[in-house]
Amino acid sequence: MESGETDNTSIWDLMSHGGYAMWFIVAFSVIALAVAVERVIAQWQFTRRARALADAVGRCLQRGAIQEGRSACERSPSPLADVFLVGYERLGRGNPDHLIAAVHRERLRVVGDLRSRLWMLGTIGATSPFVGLFGTVLGIMKAMRQFKGDEQVKFAMVSKPISEALVVTAAGILVAVESVILYNFFNQRAARIATELKLLTDEFLEQLTEVPPDLVEGAATDKSGKDKERADGRQAA
Repeated sequence: MESGETDNTSIWDLMSHGGYAMWFIVAFSVIALAVAVERVIAQWQFTRRARALADAVGRCLQRGAIQEGRSACERSPSPLADVFLVGYERLGRGNPDHLIAAVHRERLRVVGDLRSRLWMLGTIGATSPFVGLFGTVLGIMKAMRQFKGDEQVKFAMVSKPISEALVVTAAGILVAVESVILYNFFNQRAARIATELKLLTDEFLEQLTEVPPDLVEGAATDKSGKDKERADGRQAA
């Protein structure tokens, strides 16, 4: 029991030796791990779902089934579906260049979401070593105040508090390395996904702009009829 209590006391001493700096570093570590988990969930199977949707929509456009391709986008969980739906909304409504520009704007929005919260990893990676160094300085200052002015100080008396204070700097560097590795990993992965989205979007636009005008008009008429039926149904209800 006594040894266990000593170990617990030693841990709390290390945590408090650098003042609040050590607690900030622990909080930084937790935030970095939370962002990493959130990015893993957000990017999980992102490319596979995007390719599956692009293949399904491409097959529909090749045989002129515009409304079927639109329905596939509405059912898909892939964020690429939002990009394709913008193209379907703009289809047959004016200048094709405006359609292409609108689709690429939506694609850039999706790409921006891929890098969401990565700035937190970069900020933690840049500031953690300085927070650790600040905690070490506070720890050394606190240790030095414990000695009396007329007391003969030996190295053995100074080495322990200094080594404890240096733990804060070591922890800050460790968290910084962790954050930088995670930042680079997710940033490079987002760049690869962005390139894949660009290729899939360009292919989609090529197929969409090659759809015959009579099929476009037929799809627009069919969509307006279905929208009218839905509106009538809501009014009847």
